[in-house]
Order: sequence, then structure tokens, then C-alpha cells
Amino acid sequence: MKASVVLSLLSYLVVPSDARVLGRCRVAKKLQEGGLSDFDGYSLENWVCLAYFESKFNPSAVYDNLRGDYTGYGLFQIRNNDWCDHGKNRCHVSCSALLNPDLKKTIECAKKIVQGKDGMGAW
Repeated sequence: MKASVVLSLLSYLVVPSDARVLGRCRVAKKLQEGGLSDFDGYSLENWVCLAYFESKFNPSAVYDNLRGDYTGYGLFQIRNNDWCDHGKNRCHVSCSALLNPDLKKTIECAKKIVQGKDGMGAW
């Protein structure tokens, strides 16, 4: 009984109840459907890896930089100071649209970012 209570409590700590984390295969499918497989020379594997390291596959992730100079939004943690409505808005999108689990606006913006001079190094 005691062990089941401890395991139950641990499960609440490991995955927040309101988290909308996608699985790796679901992310890969959405990215492929969005045209990112081999987009601008980057493989689907590159994109899936980027999504994992930026947000752990959480399309609703928001990260405030400790220095306060930017906030990252969504699956790829797209920065507000250049890419969405709180900054230069080069993607012509609201930052909140980058938090949608359908990933359409996120993928459109990621394509614009990777076509820049830094490619995937922009992340």
C-alpha cells in the first residue's frame, strides 16, 4: 500500500497533468506532413532532434531567458525578439500561435528561420 502511494505521488511529479507533450513519432509525422523532411538540406531526424532538445516535444512550452532578453515559444522555442509579434515579427505570426499543437504556424516560421544565413545554427 505504501509503495503504491509513493508511486502515485511520483507520477504527479514526473508529468504535469496539464502537459500537452507529443510523442516522438507524432512529432515526426507532423513535421514530415509540414514539409520539413529534407527541407533546406536538413533531414527529418535533424528536425525531430531539434524539437526534443528545445522543448522535449512540448508544443506549449514557453521559456523566458534568464537575462530577460527573449522568450522562446513552442516546439522549437522560437524567439520573440526576432520572429513573432513581440519583436521584429519576421514570421508575421503571434507568439501564442506558435503554441498550437497542430504545429502549422510553427513549421512555417521554422522554415523561414532555417533559410537565413545561419541555417539550423540559428538555434
